[in-house]
Amino acid sequence: MTAAAASDLGGANVAAFLDMLAVSEGTDIPAQRSRDRGYDVIVGGQLFNDHRDHPRVLVSLPRYGIKSSAAGRYQFLRSTWDDLRARLDLPDFGPVSQDRAAVALLKQCGAYDLIRLGRFDAAVAAARRIWASLPGAGYGQKEHALETLRTAYRAAGGLLQ
Repeated sequence: MTAAAASDLGGANVAAFLDMLAVSEGTDIPAQRSRDRGYDVIVGGQLFNDHRDHPRVLVSLPRYGIKSSAAGRYQFLRSTWDDLRARLDLPDFGPVSQDRAAVALLKQCGAYDLIRLGRFDAAVAAARRIWASLPGAGYGQKEHALETLRTAYRAAGGLLQ
């Protein structure tokens, strides 16, 4: 993420939190990096090329006994994306739109101000209702340890209070 993009989203801590979310959601892992840092990942690892809209692919995940339409860097479900796109008047499913939508979700759940203040643990707790990979989410999917996520956040330039 560029410095300008970080500033537009709320500063370095917010940008670092978004980077941490991508690591947590499995879309931006350096050893397995997609061509564009996870903005093109469909749940399960398939990639898509067209950013005009959410890819709307329903993927069966037998390991978890679910089907999911999650896609993009922050693994937006189709229904969540449709709501965010309409509310925020997003033009496409490109990286800038995905970042703006993720920030809107962080604001909606009360994590945004906590992130800006460097209250990482509290922000993760607030955001876990939205992202299943965060510790304590309780969706029955793989959750990451808080310390692992703190490390990713710090590595992305995030500061702790």
